[in-house]
Amino acid sequence: MNLKKKVLSVSLSSLMAFGAITAVSTPVFAVGNGPGAGNGAVQTSILHTYESLVDYLKTQDAKQEEMALEVIGQTVKGRDIYMAKYISNPDNPTILFLTQQHGNEQLTTEGALSFIKHLGTEKTKGVLDNVNVLIIPMLNADGAMGDVDFSLDNYHADGDRHLTRYNANYVDLNREHDKATSEMEPEVRSLHENVFAKYNIDYMIDLHHQGTLSETEGELVSGSILYPTNPKVKTEVVERSKKLGSVVYGALEDTGWGHIGKYVGGSGENIGRNGAAVRYDISTLLFEMRGMSDHYNESYALGQKSNGYLIKQTITTLDATVRAIADGSIETADTSFWDTLPEQKNRQGEEADE
Repeated sequence: MNLKKKVLSVSLSSLMAFGAITAVSTPVFAVGNGPGAGNGAVQTSILHTYESLVDYLKTQDAKQEEMALEVIGQTVKGRDIYMAKYISNPDNPTILFLTQQHGNEQLTTEGALSFIKHLGTEKTKGVLDNVNVLIIPMLNADGAMGDVDFSLDNYHADGDRHLTRYNANYVDLNREHDKATSEMEPEVRSLHENVFAKYNIDYMIDLHHQGTLSETEGELVSGSILYPTNPKVKTEVVERSKKLGSVVYGALEDTGWGHIGKYVGGSGENIGRNGAAVRYDISTLLFEMRGMSDHYNESYALGQKSNGYLIKQTITTLDATVRAIADGSIETADTSFWDTLPEQKNRQGEEADE
């Protein structure tokens, strides 16, 4: 493996180690105060490109003994789709973190990359003995690079590229999960054939971004969560999914900068959290972070002054769930909070769309 090529440090995730991020005090632009695109331009140049992401992953793979890097397939445009694997014992419970089904939702990817670096430090010593972790940090690389076969003229970000929700074929990858695998887009087919069907996955968090104007109780949310809601999902799978949500809620709600609502999402089997739960009995949680990296609707995109706490929120989520699965505390997680968790509402007619 040739590691002479210097990794491009173009994002917040590559500039801040996990410890530095978690030590940050409550951000000035915390929940409710993070600017939209109109208050601060979205600069895509500070985000990882596909190429710098690959360099970053290969560098961490070389440094970390417990990490393995796998190519699970290719995008429409032929880009390799990478998955970071930490499998110490196949019999351990396994969690998958999936980011960027939608290419314009990249801050969760930045957090996932910092978390990969974190897993190679002494701070997680012993944790990976009892849990297997799979991380796909960029499923829709073509959309993330704006390398698509349709116009992005109406997108709002500044920088060296635009990012789009759809893949190169103008298909929403998070509406493909009820199809026969042979009929899926290449990115989703790779996920199903080479991850869902290959690994014995117990839990999955599907990380997305929503718009900037979702609120509960008059306060803008930093994110919203939801378990699988398709009627075909087994009761025990839903219950484990709710426990996964309990861990995330407990880790974030009392931070002073996190404010979590219940997402109002569809019940269709074509949606990732539902499809994976129905087809593979994976306990799933949708996490919709606030603000997107780019969008044709200006109010959906969030200026980069809010990036820090959203990246921090992703890292906190991943770390808390891995630890809870490793030490078994997820089994006794209290799910009663779901009964009173307020459903988010959207200001100014902004629509939810996971």
